[in-house]
Amino acid sequence: MKTRFSPILAVIGIFAAPFASAQKTEPIKALLVIGGCCHDYEVQKDLIKNGLEGRINITVDIDYSPDKGTKPQFKTYEKENWADGYDVILHDECAAGFKEIELAKRVAGPHLKGIPAVNLHCAMHSYRVASNIRQVQESGSDGALWFEFLGLQSSGHGPKLPIDVSFEEGASPITKGMKNYTSGNDELYNNHHIYEGVTVLAKGKQTGKNGKAAEAVVAWKHEYGPNKARVVGTTLGHFNEIVGSQEYLNFVARSILWSVKKLDDEGKPAQGYWLEK
Repeated sequence: MKTRFSPILAVIGIFAAPFASAQKTEPIKALLVIGGCCHDYEVQKDLIKNGLEGRINITVDIDYSPDKGTKPQFKTYEKENWADGYDVILHDECAAGFKEIELAKRVAGPHLKGIPAVNLHCAMHSYRVASNIRQVQESGSDGALWFEFLGLQSSGHGPKLPIDVSFEEGASPITKGMKNYTSGNDELYNNHHIYEGVTVLAKGKQTGKNGKAAEAVVAWKHEYGPNKARVVGTTLGHFNEIVGSQEYLNFVARSILWSVKKLDDEGKPAQGYWLEK
């Protein structure tokens, strides 16, 4: 028996295939919260947005505060359900002046509910509720709230000098295939405490002008809260040259893919999500 409508079905198939593909490759929706003290965020916001949108299938909205103080104001956090509609949040604010526990809870709240995050550089030194940031904060305490979300407690950094970055072999799909490298001038953040459940992705070694070397964890991942939100952090990223580098942007891009489950166990991005050839 001949199939009289096969040409029509073939035409339908031609149009349906791209539609199905588009369904599978809907862009990741990300929000970049950026601004505050001590960094060239006006330039870095664009380096991050353009660098990510040129690498992976993502749209990056920006909430940028031009405030150069330690208490930058973000319109995002004025909203009750501020993270609704986003797949992942990129925290790149430098807001060390905030001590209010309610603000820290507001910022960390969506992640506690399950929204992934990638935390960059000075986000580690923000929302310092703890009275003594050099004292290890006990899990579950108000002082540990932001640090537990991050996965690591840090209070300061060394000089602005190159850092030898070495990836932990087999630690995560995020870093699979990534090569060790030496960065340009950057800041090596100290590690007071690494919280339970954190997987170290990379370590950094910095040699001072006096020849003395310091080492610290510079990248890590963990799952946060009862809903196991995937969270990645890196302390690297002070200068524009670092933020705009291939190594940095590739790491952040792969971190985002892992956080939203678009990176398989072998480190291969889901089809349609890695744009660079």
